[in-house]
Amino acid sequence: MKKIFALTVAFLLFLSAANAQLTHTANGTIDVNATNIIKKASAKMSGTVSFTVTVVNYDANKKETFRQKADVLYNAPRYRVKAGTLEIYCDGKSVWQVNKSAKEVVVSPIADSDDDLTNPARLLANYSKNYRAKFIREEKDGTAIIDLQPNKGRSYHKVRIYIDKNGQLKKLEQHNYDSSRSEYTVSNFKNATASDGDFTFDSAVNSSYELIDMR
Repeated sequence: MKKIFALTVAFLLFLSAANAQLTHTANGTIDVNATNIIKKASAKMSGTVSFTVTVVNYDANKKETFRQKADVLYNAPRYRVKAGTLEIYCDGKSVWQVNKSAKEVVVSPIADSDDDLTNPARLLANYSKNYRAKFIREEKDGTAIIDLQPNKGRSYHKVRIYIDKNGQLKKLEQHNYDSSRSEYTVSNFKNATASDGDFTFDSAVNSSYELIDMR
């Protein structure tokens, strides 16, 4: 079950671009272009927003091995993800991982030790602590491409992000050492309304679910 939820959490990769921080290239100098672009993308995530994330995994031969969509509701630092029978709720302090088909829910505190790619609400907010960022180029349509290289050893060697000319984060690629790749695209991005209850799992209402509380 833990593996299933770890995969599902990856859908949140586009959730947060909270407080922008200084960006550094591989040689340690400040990359002003990347800093300004990420700051612009951060502003797009203010308030409450909803969007659809599509994740596609490719093997080393670029053959598609997995595809899934998820609907996301986000209000920093809270979020809700719905992907088929799997749902994730976060109220900013705790995370509920729900398997509707198995009627199981695991609730745990947010851990600072989590990898940013399995807790993408912190990916851009904390990128300067965990990555060296570098502006690569601007496409003909105005899309900026920025590479994030992890400071510590991980299974991937870079995360490439695509931000359009309006400051909207539209795609992210995780490039692994084995030449496999995961792509995440965002669509249907819009402002939304939400209540506190949208970001929590009501155990009283769902009393038939097995609750595993790890807090």
